[in-house]
Amino acid sequence: MIGDGSRFEDQDEYCKFMAMKFSSEDEGFAFYNQYAKEKGFSVRKDYSRRDRFSGLIFHRRFTCSREGFRKEVYMDYSGRTREPRALTHCGCNAHFEIKLDEIKGHWYVTRFVADHNHPLCKADEVAFLRSHRRITPAQQAKLVELRNLGLHQHQVMDVIERDHGGFEGAGFVTRDLYNFFVKMKKKRIDGGDADRVIKYMQARQKDDMDFYYEYETDEAGCLKRLFWADPQSRIDYDAFGDVVVFDSTYRVNKYNLPFIPFVGVNHHGSTVIFGCAVVSDERVGTYEWVLKQFLSCMCQKHPKSVITDGDNAMRRAILLVFPNSDHRLCTWHIEQNMARNLSPTMLSDFRVLVHAPLEEDEFERKWVEFKVKHKVSDENRWLNRMYNLRKKWAAAYTKGRVFLGMKSNQRSESLNSKLHRLLDRKMSLVILIEHYEHCLSRMRHQEAELDAKASQSVPFTSNDSTLIEKDAARVFTPKIFKKVKVELYMGMNWEVIDTIEEDNCVRYVLQMIGKDGVVILTGMFEEALLVSICCPCRKMECEYIPCNHLFAVLKLFKVRHHSDLLHST
Repeated sequence: MIGDGSRFEDQDEYCKFMAMKFSSEDEGFAFYNQYAKEKGFSVRKDYSRRDRFSGLIFHRRFTCSREGFRKEVYMDYSGRTREPRALTHCGCNAHFEIKLDEIKGHWYVTRFVADHNHPLCKADEVAFLRSHRRITPAQQAKLVELRNLGLHQHQVMDVIERDHGGFEGAGFVTRDLYNFFVKMKKKRIDGGDADRVIKYMQARQKDDMDFYYEYETDEAGCLKRLFWADPQSRIDYDAFGDVVVFDSTYRVNKYNLPFIPFVGVNHHGSTVIFGCAVVSDERVGTYEWVLKQFLSCMCQKHPKSVITDGDNAMRRAILLVFPNSDHRLCTWHIEQNMARNLSPTMLSDFRVLVHAPLEEDEFERKWVEFKVKHKVSDENRWLNRMYNLRKKWAAAYTKGRVFLGMKSNQRSESLNSKLHRLLDRKMSLVILIEHYEHCLSRMRHQEAELDAKASQSVPFTSNDSTLIEKDAARVFTPKIFKKVKVELYMGMNWEVIDTIEEDNCVRYVLQMIGKDGVVILTGMFEEALLVSICCPCRKMECEYIPCNHLFAVLKLFKVRHHSDLLHST
């Protein structure tokens, strides 16, 4: 049966497909698979028909890999310890059928349906789809050769990707290498002086005018300050730059210069890099220059919040350049300083001051109690300094601010740790930058893979899950959905015990089932439509995910889908 070509947006494409002839079934599959790669979906071989006498295949159907649905027997995961795989099948009807003309000896097209019922992959996501991943014989020989050189698996992957212009062109992903564990030898550049670094940056900018860099040298021509960010980092900052994390405690080059990565967190909860700097000193003026270059690179968009270590010069520079940004001191560094400046008997009480979500007046009272209990002298310089900086580290003062759930510069430390595993302290600056870009490439590879998974599958939800849970699985990325799911289930423990209407707002009084105490949410309405809803816990504003209190109110509204909020009354 030949499909109706009038359904397709591109009639020429339909006619071209229907006129195709192939010398073999494999050639037909290769053609449709290449078409799928260009469009952004994966292909699998579906049913075939065989000649009852010869046993040879004379009819073959190829489908989109998201055709059909998961069998009902596999939807019940009760009693299983392993987390179910994400749902990839969504009943897509796109397919391509060919049939053998036994007289003429060629295969011709009998049916072609191009419509999909799901979003297609973007160009940088296609490389992760199964039907487009294959290690060719030539690549296999290359992998064996690299293995004999002693290269590690991730280094082999780097070579293959560079040879093919990126992971998109490699034709396979890291897990397809199996046991090819190898170690790559990388050419090292001696010297790495300012001239080499600047020429490297100039070459990058020549290739892409959106590549940003700025530098300063001293009278002797030695590099004093350098800041750079590639186009993707600038795009990432525009999307995820509400919270910026950075520190200058890491020195990993033969000049012992501080290396300062600017990082954040993306929609998968993964670390994303906004830019980097290398400086020769740690003075206020130096950090002020770096932060101004950061703003210039990012079109003067200020972050809502920053998280750093306790460096005084950096803190003063942030106050000058980011006067309206909330500044939080890294709790990990505070813990390290606590161990050095406090006696063991004082640690647990001080941790309460750091982490407990107290009210501000309650914090002040407990601070006095802490000093009295442990007989703290007014001459204790470290504690006096910490008290003066309390608004930058105490949970009593930092709660309700946008930090996306982060309390430390662990993400920056993690990036530095990855660099440390790859580098040594005798490297030149050029090698440092090259390896930094290697880390950046691997992180973006992982992000693209997560994007592909998020766009081509939905986190598992059981048949008895609520409709709002199923909707949340489609709205949020898998990593964020796990957090939202926790809040959703916690919301079942709350009930709305009263509603108070006041002009254009309604106050919802919530109480946890079987507990004392209440939480009051305020909903603002315009012409019976819900415009906003505010919860005192401020989880939505601070972490960008709905809190359990909000889900309790949505249960009152009988919301089943996020679009239902547009019609709430």
